Amino acid sequence: MPKDRDRDWWRGRPESTGPREARGGIKAHSRRGAFGQSWWARRWLDVLERLELGGRLVRGRSYARRGQVLDVAIEEGRVRASVQGSRKDPYAVTIHVPPLTPEEWRRVGVLLAREARFAARLLAAEMPEDVEEAFAAASLSLFPQSRHELETTCSCPDWSNPCKHIAAVYYLLGEEFDRDPFLLFLLRGLSREALVALLASSPAARARGARSRSRADEEPATLSAPAEPLDADPRTFWSGEAIPPSDEVRLPDTSAALLRRLGPFPFWRGRDPLAAVLDPQYARASARALEVYVGRPRP
Repeated sequence: MPKDRDRDWWRGRPESTGPREARGGIKAHSRRGAFGQSWWARRWLDVLERLELGGRLVRGRSYARRGQVLDVAIEEGRVRASVQGSRKDPYAVTIHVPPLTPEEWRRVGVLLAREARFAARLLAAEMPEDVEEAFAAASLSLFPQSRHELETTCSCPDWSNPCKHIAAVYYLLGEEFDRDPFLLFLLRGLSREALVALLASSPAARARGARSRSRADEEPATLSAPAEPLDADPRTFWSGEAIPPSDEVRLPDTSAALLRRLGPFPFWRGRDPLAAVLDPQYARASARALEVYVGRPRP
């Protein structure tokens, strides 16, 4: 935080109470009420909301919903962001979370791999509800336990730490953890790829793999017809051969099914959700594809 002599009240110029309009900022999905839908996102936000920041929490939520946060970068042990406040230049925000050491992660990995359900849920991008028990058994914690485990800074002149700009970034992080719980592990110093490798390399995982291979060796092999090889001549792909007829041609029951399966776009900047923006385009593309297929001329 700035020193006292750098603050506006020290200079005799009070800071404007309202932020400047931010163009292209990241807007929270939540329009009212609580942030974060999953239990792990709420667990993250509990640390901030226990600090009793009063009006700064309210303004932080407002900043997050208005799109005052311009960018967010999540790294191992650190979050960097810029937030548009009342001054021309955005404020620089950093949030540090102490990463676990490689030895601490090794201890956690052994405990997580002992329970196959932990690995299964984590690999499906879901946070097991009792995952904290594995961390507690290793005398560690995945989530910050107190304010002292967070080191937050902002270049704004507010004397409070965290300020409303830090709170806005913190709330957006909670929503992002809803989408991708692996980001919590990244903040603690372990990427998704490293977590998968850690779980796979544990003694328990290797033992399960050996048992699976043994059962596969004991089962009789089944013969199957070899797959027909693809034509190596690329001209056959572009030859424009007729599409084989189908008994039924219709529009899909669910529009933009793949988009919905992928979930919310990370730190989406649009005024409306991405699915709502693209749904009409998917519908028009599907209708046009059907017209082309059945040979209906376009008006």
